Amino acid sequence: MKTNIAVLISGSGTNLQSIIDKTASGYLPANIRCVISDREDAYGLERARKHHVPAYFIDPKKYETRPAHEEALMAVLQEHDVELVVLAGYMRILTKHIIDRYRNRIMNIHPALLPSFPGTDGYGDAWRRGVKVGGCTVHFVNEGCDTGPIIMQEVNFIKPDDTFESFKARGLEIEHRVLPEAIKLYCEKRLVVEGCAVKILSGR
Repeated sequence: MKTNIAVLISGSGTNLQSIIDKTASGYLPANIRCVISDREDAYGLERARKHHVPAYFIDPKKYETRPAHEEALMAVLQEHDVELVVLAGYMRILTKHIIDRYRNRIMNIHPALLPSFPGTDGYGDAWRRGVKVGGCTVHFVNEGCDTGPIIMQEVNFIKPDDTFESFKARGLEIEHRVLPEAIKLYCEKRLVVEGCAVKILSGR
């Protein structure tokens, strides 16, 4: 049986596109039930519409509190019977209000090797620090900022002739591969959260 997922975005939606492509190819045993953005001009909404996926803009400015905004978001998730929520460039920190409802069912992609360089500019922070290895992390979301249990990581070695642009471009290619892989593990019920860690069960 396929897993119903929702993808939350704030921008162009390149990670969303990788999920759409992997779902269409049959690699992902998932149904993308809806795409939700906190920005009306997010191009990811257009990507969703092109593939006949229901797309929603839920304006946070219309709500007095973050939990109130999340109630509106959860109403859409419930309408579409969503099991797994995937944050793919969603730039808002979620509160305990929604995290408790979807504990260990909200997955985020972060463009750095956590716990190093949390926050909104993982690529830039890593590059400016002069690290020799960057990468990306897929993790379950908890109440902290990029502090949830880590599902998968992949390294992005910085080459002597790299520019920031080439480093980031290679990193995005890695993201587009790793996020669908992590979603696939969830859909196959191969992820077990044990405290701060995630155990990956062997395949059948």
